[in-house]
Amino acid sequence: MIKVWGRATSSNVQMVMWALAEIGLPCERVDVGGSFGGTDTEAYRAMNPNRLVPVLQDGELTLFESAAIVRYLGARYGSDRFWPTDPAVRAPLDMWAEWIKTSFGPLFLGQVFWPLIGQRQEMRDTAALAAAEARLAALAGMLDERLAGDTGPFLGGDAPCFADIIVGTLLYRYFTLECQRAATPALAAYYDRLSRRPAYGAQVMVSYDSLRVS
Repeated sequence: MIKVWGRATSSNVQMVMWALAEIGLPCERVDVGGSFGGTDTEAYRAMNPNRLVPVLQDGELTLFESAAIVRYLGARYGSDRFWPTDPAVRAPLDMWAEWIKTSFGPLFLGQVFWPLIGQRQEMRDTAALAAAEARLAALAGMLDERLAGDTGPFLGGDAPCFADIIVGTLLYRYFTLECQRAATPALAAYYDRLSRRPAYGAQVMVSYDSLRVS
């Protein structure tokens, strides 16, 4: 059985768990990272020298980096709907998967989510936060424009594909965080469709209240 190392409150772990659920692959998840610890052992470092989560073990294969894991699962176990075999079909989807990891995700997590979750109000740089929210609004508008196109309810068409997994995981935090958001009706409708999927609800819509500073 596939084994996943990582805490349920990690968005990167959630991405992998959601992919497994959508494909229909059973797995065992082991709580490590954060308050659980366990990533500083030599045994864990042998699996992931970064000492981060997640790690996936599939037989003799051990992988880290969440998006790489999702791509592996899609290529090995996914249907053509989930992982298109035609590179000309897959590449435009992968473009948005890369974009969320390199553009939207770092700005949202590093400059909006963690300052609001991990810092007391009196310690926050409100000007920097407002500037980050403004830059994030522009990026959200780009994704909104893409989703407004006539491509079906998901990036992959009628059902989620690997790119929906990578793009969609952060949207739970984006739409539930107490922050300033742009008016993005297509993106909001997309998130609503994702939130109605049982696998998304079970694996991604996990409370992050335990990550807040008291």
